Amino acid sequence: MEADKLAQQVSDAIVTDSRIQYLHVWLAGVLGGRDYSFATASADASFRRYFRIGHNDQTIIAMDAPPPQENCALFVHAAEVFLAAGLNVPKVIAQDLDQGFLLLSDLGNTTYLSALNDESAPELYSDASAALIQLQLASREDAFPDYDEELLSREMQLFPDWYILKYLGLTLNEKQAAVLSNTFALLNKNILSQGQVFVHRDYHARNLMVCEQNPGILDFQDAVYGAITYDLVSLLKDAYIAWEEPQVLDWTIRYWQSAQKAGLPVPNDFGDFYRDFEWMGAQRHIKVLGIFARLYHRDGKDAYLKDMPLVMEYLRRVCARYVELRPMLRLLDELQGQSPQVGYTF
Repeated sequence: MEADKLAQQVSDAIVTDSRIQYLHVWLAGVLGGRDYSFATASADASFRRYFRIGHNDQTIIAMDAPPPQENCALFVHAAEVFLAAGLNVPKVIAQDLDQGFLLLSDLGNTTYLSALNDESAPELYSDASAALIQLQLASREDAFPDYDEELLSREMQLFPDWYILKYLGLTLNEKQAAVLSNTFALLNKNILSQGQVFVHRDYHARNLMVCEQNPGILDFQDAVYGAITYDLVSLLKDAYIAWEEPQVLDWTIRYWQSAQKAGLPVPNDFGDFYRDFEWMGAQRHIKVLGIFARLYHRDGKDAYLKDMPLVMEYLRRVCARYVELRPMLRLLDELQGQSPQVGYTF
């Protein structure tokens, strides 16, 4: 087993090195053979990587998104839609969709995550909320795929497939599987009844940049047309930074009031909106736990394990608050009691 893993790592390294070589060849052509500096900017939870290129006294970003794992055309399309909505997203300077290379304008290296604190948070979240409303006001049905029941369910299925089976090493019995299935159905029913708008799908502090026009917005290639609460949940119940519930409630109310004034499809009663917000969050947290487990077990990325307890705490709070979701809370309790010790507690 260890030999197979080592062989895969060697294979991945060879592919990675060859892609960087191809990227340099492409950059030389795009930049007219002029000298440039080259440094890693970031890598994310997917196969995409980003490099900061110094050229003509400015910096630009090269994206390496290897086909067939990634589809640069989705990024280019979403960038056009978001730019048309007036948002601050990277502009596509050059592209080679066949090779999976893009050259983009640089929004800097100061993420919301690195800048957020008690003093900066009110203004930064106000800017992010305003940009979100701006995006949602530009919504139309034909721009992105529908965030439909099939996609919502497929995302939540990551939880039993990767978190329960692979990470916890457990198999659900018939009764437990029924609880999970019923919970998924309840969440889907609520989510699909919500107002439908453009959804960034990863609108959180690692993908928002502190810029002159706040926020700079990254990582939008998976955009869909779906529930209006999704991006707000991503922002305010972030897997990478936590705020006290009264503060989250305050920011949620402020968004809801602004959305109402803008004519967006939110309920007239805040209690109904907050329930939608929380149930959408439950779907997202179920999915994220599965994704983090998959990143660890399939991709060998263990950095996200430390973020699991916060995501689980979000999920448990919501399930405890609503009687319809309490069977899911009891299931989580059962899984906690059965699971082997893995070095993290929830």
